[in-house]
Amino acid sequence: MRPVHRPRMRFVRNVVIVLAMLLSAIVSAAQQLTIAAAADLQFAMQDIAGRFQKATGKTVNVTYGSSGNFYQQFQNGAPFDMFFSANLDYAKKLQEKGFTDPGSFYQYARGKIVIWVRNDSKLNINSGLQVLLDPSVNKIAVANPVHAPYGQAAVAAMRKENIYDKVKDKFVLGENISETASFAISGAADVGIVALSLALSPNMKDKGRYGEVPPDDYPPIEQACVILKSSNNKNTARQFLSFIQTAAIAEVSRSYGFDVPSSSTK
Repeated sequence: MRPVHRPRMRFVRNVVIVLAMLLSAIVSAAQQLTIAAAADLQFAMQDIAGRFQKATGKTVNVTYGSSGNFYQQFQNGAPFDMFFSANLDYAKKLQEKGFTDPGSFYQYARGKIVIWVRNDSKLNINSGLQVLLDPSVNKIAVANPVHAPYGQAAVAAMRKENIYDKVKDKFVLGENISETASFAISGAADVGIVALSLALSPNMKDKGRYGEVPPDDYPPIEQACVILKSSNNKNTARQFLSFIQTAAIAEVSRSYGFDVPSSSTK
């Protein structure tokens, strides 16, 4: 009888186990989509990603932040599959510079800004942006207009109503619109100019009141997404892109305060 080489058998078995684990990790990675998304999408995207996972079994991991900051990161090789921008210009610039998958640019929604105050505030927000001139207003939460589209819209609206120079020294700048909203919720600011999508979110809707800023007061907040050229999961990304263009997902987006043209759905 030939001797059994147990060490060799153990080695082969361990190699098989390691290879199986590597294969499993590769397959798992292919099932995961990584998205960089504007902060105004925080609650809408959670809902949409959950529906996509239920429909396909594929996981969506989303990181939220400022569109302008993400734009800079992508040019330095940030590892994401898709980018959902709150300003279509950032998505267009990435496309023009060759950082996107050809034909993936899609304008998915239009955002809105609102004036938001806590329930215990005595401010009359029915007066619109003019409420910012109230003597009791000492701090105004605004997203940083240097890189946050909602901050740019807020500044444009205040300039339109000729109050910007009177209130700019009261700004408390949020790195993105989500942080801006947190300043308003916590009382770090007396009033906030935030995204309607956040004002309607579970995190804010029962904690305060809001009034819409007239859309004519600021340039349209046209929002667009792209698949990044560096993505290793383009098939899944294209599947998600098609998913968000359906009429059912358009209705989900509208429920979170976004305008979605019916012509953009399938």
